[in-house]
Amino acid sequence: MFMSFSREIIQWYGLNKRDLPWRETKDPYAIWLSEVILQQTRVAQGTPYYLKFIAEFPTVFDLAGASEESVLKLWQGLGYYSRARNLHAAAKQLVVEFKGVFPQEYGLLKSLKGVGDYTASAIASICFNAPEAVLDGNVFRVLSRYLGQNAPINSSQGAKLFKNLALEYCDKENPSEYNQGIMEFGALQCVPQNPLCSDCPLQQTCVAYQTNTVAVLPVKIPKAKPKKVHHHYMVFLDPQGQTLYNKRTGKGIWEGLYEFPLLSSLAAMSETALFNEVAGYAFENFNSQALSAAFAVPHKRFLYNSTPLLHKLTHRHIYAHFWIVETQEFLEVGKAFSDIDQLPTSVLISDFINAFKNSYF
Repeated sequence: MFMSFSREIIQWYGLNKRDLPWRETKDPYAIWLSEVILQQTRVAQGTPYYLKFIAEFPTVFDLAGASEESVLKLWQGLGYYSRARNLHAAAKQLVVEFKGVFPQEYGLLKSLKGVGDYTASAIASICFNAPEAVLDGNVFRVLSRYLGQNAPINSSQGAKLFKNLALEYCDKENPSEYNQGIMEFGALQCVPQNPLCSDCPLQQTCVAYQTNTVAVLPVKIPKAKPKKVHHHYMVFLDPQGQTLYNKRTGKGIWEGLYEFPLLSSLAAMSETALFNEVAGYAFENFNSQALSAAFAVPHKRFLYNSTPLLHKLTHRHIYAHFWIVETQEFLEVGKAFSDIDQLPTSVLISDFINAFKNSYF
């Protein structure tokens, strides 16, 4: 059954694979870049980013030599920015430790910053034909349905079980085509909703199809509901069009990105309550004295968006409020509002900047 399954997958892949730019090469740098970009990102969204990165940083040496800000700016819009920071760090690691040459061994690949089991397996198998099995959401789904396996895929026990199954079913003679094939099969044929079972080449041996359990597999343990949080951004503007806009430090999903002074709350706040709290608030990444001085002088303030902008993250739903604070105090450490869109930031703030520039200036 194992050989039949793998042969079916490889044969299907040869007939149905999409024409994607990273499939035109076995260069591990290009494959690595594509796999990192496509983690938690759809192919349609990720492809333009892949092409931009390859054009801007054609080699690992170019990526390693770039500034973090330029890497984050190019990544802007993809989310999960730790991927970009790890990509940059791993490029430097490759240059320093491996002289820019990708190691072929799975274990050495996993030693690279941000490279886990999936990415190491993908590079080793696709580029070097090593018998390593990839395991992503598509592979989980295909194996779960084909084998009728109901172990939760987001549990440690389930992850270990499916990794063993992935290795067992992997075509050891042609792991490159097989791994790409099973991922493509999950992306195009055995999709999450309304899979194309009627013309599936695995129909006769698929346990889920034979037992009418396709709709309930794979099994996932329900996640906790995302928390709601309100972000109140203070967008200062002085007579010269300067604003306060600094880089986030410390750890977090938006580490290294730029933002306006931010006050967070678990519930919505009235204007009076908000600005009473702002008066003595210690804004992270900003000089408190400079902010206090800016608030102390006469100023005009208004809420730019009467309806909060909703930004959904995995664990949080952010309701963003942008307060425009026009101050007569010249901001000595300010940045020209007209130039801040050149700096890396979150999509949430980028969308505000573009809309505000068009409506205000």
